[in-house]
Amino acid sequence: MDLDHQRAVDWADDHIVNRPGKVMLAFFVVTAVFMVGLGGVSTEAGTQQFAEDIPAQDALDRVNNEFGASFSDDPGSTQLIQRGQNVLSKQSMVQMLRMQEKLEERPDMYVSGTSSAAGVVAQTIDPNATTLESQIRVLERATPTEVRRAVRQNADNPGFTGTLSNDFNAEGASASATIGVVQHSLPAEVSGSSAGQSGSSPLTPIQTQAQRIADTSEGDITVFGSGIVSQEFSTVTSDSLLIVTPAAVILIVLFLVVAYRDLVDLLLGTFSLAMTVIWTFGFLGLAGIPFNQIMIAVPPLLLAVGIDFGIHAVNRYREDRATGLGIDDAMQVATDQLLVAFFIVTGTTVIGFLANLASDLPPIRDFGVVAGVGIIFTFLIFGVFLPAAKVWIDHKREKYPIPTFNDSPLGQEGSALGDVLSVGVGIADRAPAIFLVLVLLLSVGAGAYATGVDTSFSQEDFLPPEEVPAYLEALPEPFAPSDYTVVSQLNFLEDKFTSSQGGSVTVYVEGRMENDAALEQVYRAGDNPPSSFVSEDRRAESQSIVTVIQSLAERDREFAALVERNDRNDNGVPDQNLGEIYDYLESSPVESQAAEYLSDDRRSTRVQYTVSADATDREATNDARQVADRFRYDAVATGSTIVFLEVSDLIFTSAVTSLALALGGTVIFLLFIYWLLEDLPSIAIANLVPIVASVAFVAATMRLLDISFNAFTATILSLTIGLGIDYSVHIVHRFLDERKKTDVMTSLRRTVVGTGGALMGSMLTTSFGIGVLVLSVLSVLGQFGVLTAISIIYSFLTSLLVLPPALVVWDRFVNDDPNEPMGGGPDSPSDSDSPMSESPEARLL
Repeated sequence: MDLDHQRAVDWADDHIVNRPGKVMLAFFVVTAVFMVGLGGVSTEAGTQQFAEDIPAQDALDRVNNEFGASFSDDPGSTQLIQRGQNVLSKQSMVQMLRMQEKLEERPDMYVSGTSSAAGVVAQTIDPNATTLESQIRVLERATPTEVRRAVRQNADNPGFTGTLSNDFNAEGASASATIGVVQHSLPAEVSGSSAGQSGSSPLTPIQTQAQRIADTSEGDITVFGSGIVSQEFSTVTSDSLLIVTPAAVILIVLFLVVAYRDLVDLLLGTFSLAMTVIWTFGFLGLAGIPFNQIMIAVPPLLLAVGIDFGIHAVNRYREDRATGLGIDDAMQVATDQLLVAFFIVTGTTVIGFLANLASDLPPIRDFGVVAGVGIIFTFLIFGVFLPAAKVWIDHKREKYPIPTFNDSPLGQEGSALGDVLSVGVGIADRAPAIFLVLVLLLSVGAGAYATGVDTSFSQEDFLPPEEVPAYLEALPEPFAPSDYTVVSQLNFLEDKFTSSQGGSVTVYVEGRMENDAALEQVYRAGDNPPSSFVSEDRRAESQSIVTVIQSLAERDREFAALVERNDRNDNGVPDQNLGEIYDYLESSPVESQAAEYLSDDRRSTRVQYTVSADATDREATNDARQVADRFRYDAVATGSTIVFLEVSDLIFTSAVTSLALALGGTVIFLLFIYWLLEDLPSIAIANLVPIVASVAFVAATMRLLDISFNAFTATILSLTIGLGIDYSVHIVHRFLDERKKTDVMTSLRRTVVGTGGALMGSMLTTSFGIGVLVLSVLSVLGQFGVLTAISIIYSFLTSLLVLPPALVVWDRFVNDDPNEPMGGGPDSPSDSDSPMSESPEARLL
C-alpha cells in the first residue's frame, strides 16, 4: 500500500521554494512567543525529585515532619558541626552555646529551639539552666571536674552520645567533633516565597547567613543543613552549564566550519540550532515543567539531531546543485527526499524519548517529554525554516556580492573519504550473510556481558566531587567552579558519626501509642532479629521510645517506680497508663530525646535499628521490611538506604522498560511507515539491525567502563535507539530512492558515499559536542556524555558497516534481480504505479 504523501511534501516544497520570506517570518513570530516562556523556566535539583510517591520516601517525610531528630536531614533544622582537640572541654562547649545564642538572638534566623551536647552537660550540672544564657553561665562557673563528671553521667544517654563523634571517650570526657542543632520555625510567607526558587530551599539564605556568623565567631564551627545542600545542587548545575556550553559551542562551530565550509551556511546552521534551544526551553517555561539536572543533557541532544538535519539538508542541496539544477529546483529535489527521511527520523527519535514516560521517576518522565517535543521542534526548524532561509539567502547572493566560500558536498565518488565510507559496501558485495551472522553473534555476546551492569542512586550523584579536577580549577572567571563543601562535610559526618557497626534503618509505625500494647509491639518486634541487624542476646540493637524510657528509668528512681507499677510482665516495658508515662517524659530532661521517637499527638513512633557493616543495602532493606511486618499497627520500613535502593530499582526498571518500549515502538512505527510510503514493511527489519547491535555494544561498554545505570544514564539505551535510528534511516531512505534507478550495489555505493559524508560530519560534530559533558563538574553527567558520544559513534559505524550487508540480504529476498532497478522487472509494477517510485528529478520535468 502506498500513501500519497507527496501532496503534503509538495505543499511544503511550494512554501519553502516560492514563499521563503513568509516562512521565515512565521518562524520568527513563533520564536518570539517561546522567548516569553524562557522567563518562566524554574529549576529543580537534588534527590528528592526522584523519590516522589515512593512509599518509603513518604514515610521518611512523615518521620522528618513528626519527630525532632537531633541528627537528621530535617528540613526545619540547621546543624552546627564543631571540630577540635576536645569539643567537650569547657571552652569548646561555651563556644558552641555562644554560637547557638547568636543565632537565637537574630529574628531573621527564626529559631524555635536549640540543642547540643554542651546544653545537656550544662543542664546536668544545673537542671534549672533552661536558657542558653543560663547554660553559658553554668559552664563558665563550673570547674573542670564538674564538667567531666557531667559528661560521664551522660555516657549512656543516647541523646548525648548521638551528637558526639565515634571517638568519644567517657572516661577522659573527650571527643573530636560534635553536632549542635538549631530548629527553625519559618513563617508561611518566608517558606512559600523561598521554596522552589531556582530549586533552592527556604533554609538556604538562613544557613548561608549562619555560616557568615560562624566565620566571625570563636571555635571551629561549620554550618550544615538542607539549605546548604540545596544551594550546591543548584550551583553545580549552573557551574556545569557555564563550563560545558561554551566548550560545546566552540567544538560544534569548529566542526561545522569543516562540514559547511561556508560562512553564510555556518551562520544559518548555528542560528537554527539556537532557535531550536529557544523553542524547547520556551516550551519548558510555558508548560510549567521544571528544569532538572538530567535536562542538562537536552541542549546537546537537540544539537546532535539539529546538526545532523542541517548537514544533511545543506549537503543534499549541494549535491543537487552540482548536477546543474537551479536554486529552487535543487531545493525541491532535496526536500522531496529529506522531508520524508526527517519525518521518519523524527518519529523514531520521539518514540525513543517518549518511551521514558513509562518510568515511575518524574524527572525521567519530564526529560522524555521535553526531549521529544524538542526533536519535533528540530524537525520543523531544520526541515522547513533552514531550507527556506537557504533559498532566500542564495537568491540574495545572485543579486548582491555575498561571497560563497565552498559549496561542494561532503563525500564524493572517487575521493579518499568516499573510499573509506564504502568499506561496508565491499563487505556487502563479498559476504553479506556471513558478516551479519558474525555481527549477530557479537551482539548476543555483548548483550549477555551487559547483564552484569550495576544500578546505583545516591545523593552524591547530584553533588560536585570533594575535590574538583585541577583542569577545572585552573579555568579563569567566570568559568571557574565554586568552592564546594557539601561532599566533604558528608564524608566527615560519615567518618566521624556513623556507627562502626554499620548504618541504620527506620521503621515508621502509625497507631495509638497510648494503647496498652503499643510499647510491647515496639519491644517484641526486636526479638530474634534478621541476620543483617546488629543484635545482642537475640535482640536487635535499636533506638526507640522504649529505649528512651529504659534509659531514664536507670537514672531517675521516681520514673523507674512509675514504670515498674505499670509493667505487668516485668520486662522493663510499661504496658498500661502509657499516657502518664509520656507525660513524665515530656517534663523531664529527656523531653527532646523522647520527641525524636514519639510524635506530638502520640499517634506514631519510629524505631531505628542498627545494621551490621557487612550487610548490603538490599539485605538491610529486605530485613527491615520483614521486621515492619511484625507490627500489628501500620508500619513502613524507611530511611535513606531503603529510599535510595527503591529509586535504584526503579531506575533499572525504567531503563529496561524504556528500552523495550522504544524498540517495540520503533519496530511498529517503521513497519507502518515503510508500508504506507513504500509498500515495503520488511525493510524495517534491515533498518533495525544496526540499532540492535548498537544498543548491545553500548550496554556492554557500560559494564566494561564500570558505569552503572543511574539517574542520568538510565535513559541511555532508549536514547541510543532514538539517536541511532537517525543514521540508519537516512541510509535506508536514500538507498530506496537510488534503488529505483539502478542496481543494488551501485545504489549502495551512491548512498554510502553521498549520505555517508553527511553522516560522518554529523557524527564527529555531535559526538564531540555531547562528549564535552565530561568537562561537567558532575561526574555522572560526564559519564552520560561519554556514553552518548559512544552510542553515536557505534550507530554511525553500524550504519556504514552492518546496514549495507543487511540491505543486500533484504534485497535478495524482496527483488527478483539485483542488477536491475527495483520495480523494473517484468513481473513488478512499473515506476509510474507509485508516486514514491518516481524520482524527484523526474517530477520536476
